[in-house]
Amino acid sequence: MKKLGLLPRLILGLIVGIILGKVGFVPLLRLMMTFNGIFGNFLQFVIPLIIIGFVAPGIGDLGKKAGKLLAITTILAYGSTIVSGSIAYLTNSALLKKILPTAAHTIAENSPEAGLLTGYITVAMPPLMDVMTALLMAFILGIAIAVVEGTAIKNLMNEVQTIVEKIITNIVIPFLPLYVAGVFANMTYAGEIVKIMSVFAKVFAIIIVLHLFILLLQYTVAGTMSGANPIALLRKMAPAYFTAIGTQSSAATIPVTLRQTKENGVNEGIADFTIPLCAAIHLSGSTITLVSCSMAVMMLNGMPITFSGMFGFILMLGITMVAAPGVPGGAVMAALGLLETMLGFGPELQSLMIALYLTQDSFGTACNVTGDGAISIMVNKIAGFKLEKKA
Repeated sequence: MKKLGLLPRLILGLIVGIILGKVGFVPLLRLMMTFNGIFGNFLQFVIPLIIIGFVAPGIGDLGKKAGKLLAITTILAYGSTIVSGSIAYLTNSALLKKILPTAAHTIAENSPEAGLLTGYITVAMPPLMDVMTALLMAFILGIAIAVVEGTAIKNLMNEVQTIVEKIITNIVIPFLPLYVAGVFANMTYAGEIVKIMSVFAKVFAIIIVLHLFILLLQYTVAGTMSGANPIALLRKMAPAYFTAIGTQSSAATIPVTLRQTKENGVNEGIADFTIPLCAAIHLSGSTITLVSCSMAVMMLNGMPITFSGMFGFILMLGITMVAAPGVPGGAVMAALGLLETMLGFGPELQSLMIALYLTQDSFGTACNVTGDGAISIMVNKIAGFKLEKKA
């Protein structure tokens, strides 16, 4: 099994998971959910450590360029998120009226999580800090390393990075295919997700096409800037895409995204800095999904849709969702307040949004993390580096 590459193992895990979910042998599925619960909690515990371990040394290694590149990366990531949401608005404004029925929605407004199995036991592993705190601490430590002449903090953070890399290499990567199998087995077994998919299949088809279009746009820009073939760059990111489909977490996919970005020739220091950062702040795929699903729900319920209202919603999404990059489905949870205050969604419509978003959360996450590689290539060029050819 280890002789297979990561991508074949992930695909195999996905297929096995669907088959086991169809078979529906509950004791085995609950055993898989027990592992997934423990592994998922472990991921939540190490995500802040991953962010600090990579972002702080990455900023420090960039020296005096750190502040400038931090600002550039943030602007590129936020800009990409806003452009993605705006394109989603324009596309859905043109297409949804033609494909959706005019009657009110017919989906039961209860969460698809009701049909999901749980594990036999739960082992709580609360993280030492939340993601935002980890990001702020990484920024402060990284800038301190870059500004202060001393080496004590720099050496300490380099050792933390080494420890985190060992955790990723020896624990996270080997167990990812099994985790993916559990996710798809449970989704297949639940059944309610399939029901929602059947009703909103056309909407989801638009979302997937938009995801692919945005990725092509991002890598066309990145490839043009760096003088590389966009399709070749995008192809190298396939393992990150499929890992995200299984984990449903941008932050949990950081190890694979980081590795594939370096395979594309991005400078190691730039990659170590931009990928963990973008996992938290670059949410183009999630924005496309939330904008598309919310517009579909609003049209089905006869609610008014205006560009000014939706654009304000998109601007706030790019900021609000930063709070939940490591939690599967966390983006829609973070957006519930905006759905209520800016779009007028009551509790029932919020429940419907949760159901719709969770049904295809993994594809939005896959778009997010794959796009992170394009942002990293752009920053690499702006920082004055060329893409390095890998043997």
